[in-house]
Amino acid sequence: MAIETALIAANVMHKRLRPREHAFNYKVYYLCFSLSKIKNLSNRFLSQESWNLLSFYKKDHGARDGSDLEVWIRSVLSSYGIQEADGEIVLLTLPRILGYIFNPVSFWFCFDKNDGLRAVLSEVSNTFGEHHSYICYHDDHRIIGAEDLLRAEKVFHVSPFMDLKGYYLFRFQYSATKVSAIVNYFDEQGLLLATSISGSPAPLTAVRTIKYLIRFPLMTFKVIGLIHWEAIRIILKGIRYRSKPPCPVQEVSR
Repeated sequence: MAIETALIAANVMHKRLRPREHAFNYKVYYLCFSLSKIKNLSNRFLSQESWNLLSFYKKDHGARDGSDLEVWIRSVLSSYGIQEADGEIVLLTLPRILGYIFNPVSFWFCFDKNDGLRAVLSEVSNTFGEHHSYICYHDDHRIIGAEDLLRAEKVFHVSPFMDLKGYYLFRFQYSATKVSAIVNYFDEQGLLLATSISGSPAPLTAVRTIKYLIRFPLMTFKVIGLIHWEAIRIILKGIRYRSKPPCPVQEVSR
């Protein structure tokens, strides 16, 4: 595994296939760190629980009350009977930039003591201020391989241009040289949306932090701006808007 604290410059891809094709790619960077090493998640330009050029707040994740993140995720794993995930837990997430965050999805990679990937929690946010998580694991709790597909039923409204039905197929890869998440959405007609996040971890140093700040200026502001820009493009293609259904009561589903 060998990733304790890292920055990942990643490529994000979305491609909608129907009723009009719509695709985009852009670059962002993520924090990637083991929860057991969270105290090391800081440098001159990155702070925890306080303002900086980059910052990380526990209240942006999990129970969203600022409580211990490892306690929260392990309680989720326990509630699903995933006792095998007894090793490191690694969070892949966007940082706050100048105090601002909009994070479409974060991934919690849950390992056993031999670094076998046993479960992944995908923590999703929408632009309506709501959150929901999908937990992925095999029925027999075996190790998740890089080619394995894991299914979750769609229960959370994200895009106002897609119905609340169908399912996702997830595929994950995690190593010291590459971290990726592929999430494809299917409705009754088949594949509708293909998405992926992929990048290579690099040590979290002050020099690299400032380089990424310069290379990707105002990144989280750019993320929310691009979401609205792409929505305008979709509307101009004549794709129908769907009203928002209620948020699911259950905070985690499979």
